[in-house]
Amino acid sequence: MTEVSFYTGVAERLSYVCRLLRKAQQSGARVTVVGPAAALDRLDAALWTFEATEFVPHVRLRGAADAAAVARTPLVLTDSLAHAPSDGVLLNLGAELVPGFERFTRVLEVVSQDTQQMQAGRERFRQYKALGHPVVHHEVAG
Repeated sequence: MTEVSFYTGVAERLSYVCRLLRKAQQSGARVTVVGPAAALDRLDAALWTFEATEFVPHVRLRGAADAAAVARTPLVLTDSLAHAPSDGVLLNLGAELVPGFERFTRVLEVVSQDTQQMQAGRERFRQYKALGHPVVHHEVAG
């Protein structure tokens, strides 16, 4: 069963996601990030610039996947799970549950202090619980 981790109360979501992905990559985890194209484009740009002295290796999938790039890259950014890896960790940047999230061992949900994000996050939290998935909640200070 997929474990779900919620990180709520995040002041600056993009920066927090970058740090979370850097930590996951440094621990050896493979992470697929799924969400709307605009959010993925902002994340793609931020991962190149959020730390001046290090690079967080990632690939941005648009359409069909380059299997070699996906195999050698620990972080995959995509707006669809159709061509994404089907294991490891899934980070959801969207407002709704990701169809097929069950094929991952863990799902990460980062919710900012924005009213719409909090409302959508609460709904996803309820849906995961209703589906019987274990949900862990982390309140982020600041």
